[in-house]
Amino acid sequence: MKICIPKIKLVFALLLVLISITSCTTKKDVVYFQNAKDSETIVDTDTFKAKLKTGDILNIFISTLDLTVAQPYNLVESTGSVNTAIDYLIDSDGNIDYPVLGKIKLRGLTIEEAKDVFKKKFSEGKLLKDPVVIIRIKNFRISVLGQVNSPGVYEISGERITILEAIASAGDLGITGRRENVLVIRDFNGTKTYTRIDLTSKEIFNSPVYFLTQNDVVYVQPNTKGVSAGSGDARIGLFASLLGLAITLGLLINR
Repeated sequence: MKICIPKIKLVFALLLVLISITSCTTKKDVVYFQNAKDSETIVDTDTFKAKLKTGDILNIFISTLDLTVAQPYNLVESTGSVNTAIDYLIDSDGNIDYPVLGKIKLRGLTIEEAKDVFKKKFSEGKLLKDPVVIIRIKNFRISVLGQVNSPGVYEISGERITILEAIASAGDLGITGRRENVLVIRDFNGTKTYTRIDLTSKEIFNSPVYFLTQNDVVYVQPNTKGVSAGSGDARIGLFASLLGLAITLGLLINR
């Protein structure tokens, strides 16, 4: 007995299979801040201030009304016809070696606290009157690795960056990136901490790693459980296979 299957029914059935399989990546897997309610207000409790670490390279400039008086504190080095300010490295003991003032311990201080240390030394030694102290971290960088579209090391021009800004700089997470299990690796004076955060929850804004610090590493883990049928390349391959099957069956039926 010859079994005949109408072509339209076959195509319809195969389309249903394709839709069900290629839709394995659900809204729950990829949407950020899912538990944030409409019109919800979150009180800003931002008190984060970057702290100086061992290995930080600092650009320090001292200014007063009379710049010639401050000149001994602003050493420069010549490269050809160009003069550039000397940078200062925070050593393993947490100090920098500064002209005239000698060793100054800065590790663990915020930028504002470090400025106050300088001002206090100038005042106590009656060296400068009302100096302006400018301090900038020159090697502030973060690394974003794993399932993001543009992994790499990113230089930060300011004094802080949020994890959301870092992920945006890396082109956002790929479809297979685990948004509920992003790892931040932080080093502070030889001690590493590992903190996992959930980007699908609004609680990320209260995380101790929401603001990143110098040399933090952000790692986005791949969603291995969904790779077989739920992620980009696997779904495309499966779609192509099923489409080929549909064409083959159609040709056989029409013989």
